[in-house]
Amino acid sequence: MAYLKPQRPEKVTAPSLRASKERGERLVCLTAYDYTMARIVDEAGIDIILVGDSIGNTMLGYGNTVPVTLDEIVMHTRAVRRGVQRALLVADMPYGSFHTGEDEAVRNALRLIKEGAAEAVKLEGGRKRATLVKRLVDEEIPVMGHIGLTPQSVNKLGGYRVQGKTAETARQLLEDARALEDAGAFSIVLEVVPREIAEMITESVKVPTIGIGAGSACDIQVLVIHDLLGLTFGKVARFVRPYANLRETVTDAISRWAEDVRGGSYPAEAESYGLPAEAAKELDITSNKEVKKQ
Repeated sequence: MAYLKPQRPEKVTAPSLRASKERGERLVCLTAYDYTMARIVDEAGIDIILVGDSIGNTMLGYGNTVPVTLDEIVMHTRAVRRGVQRALLVADMPYGSFHTGEDEAVRNALRLIKEGAAEAVKLEGGRKRATLVKRLVDEEIPVMGHIGLTPQSVNKLGGYRVQGKTAETARQLLEDARALEDAGAFSIVLEVVPREIAEMITESVKVPTIGIGAGSACDIQVLVIHDLLGLTFGKVARFVRPYANLRETVTDAISRWAEDVRGGSYPAEAESYGLPAEAAKELDITSNKEVKKQ
């Protein structure tokens, strides 16, 4: 499939993503969790910003995404909203926020839209979530689907592994994608699946696919911003290509500042505020320079 350079519409919306797929455009998506990073990402021209439950690993120090709460997602989505103008803002529905009935799931999704000012929500699961997706869409809540490796199911899966490696499981993924499309999802995340299966799904559905560890055939690619910038601890996933090493850069800056403080070279006179001469005279204050001359 031939891809074109995106036309960069003024505002990215859920419907505009489908139009981009029809035009053969490649789009990009990154996570963001605060105002500063959201503004940088948005001004860089990223098409979709996801307030992912990956916040648990990247910002909150959890071992996985399971402990992340709805209140935490709402708070961070509100902060991100203040930094976003052009990108489509999507908020993750965390584990437990859509598992106890459709009415409760709708209420929780509405919080992300009303309180967090998100423009869409994302939830994990395929066919078993199709009825819920349809209900949310019927309530005028745009939904991004998510199949393949679903991190919220880590306890059930027993770890993070490639999904869809057999013909049977690959067919199940295809059925999941079609079910989500039929239910009204405007896009579908494909996480850690063989590139051949991702390509098959991408060609089989009319809504855009969003790949993370799913090869290059997906319509949109997404990464966690901390992985892209090298702000990580320990081993990163195979599909991650760091484009910077900000952890090293930040560590160096902090270390040099601390060294300057301990050595007495920070703050310098130029980085301090002096008292006006008239006030100094009235208070009989002698400047450091004059003391040294004496």
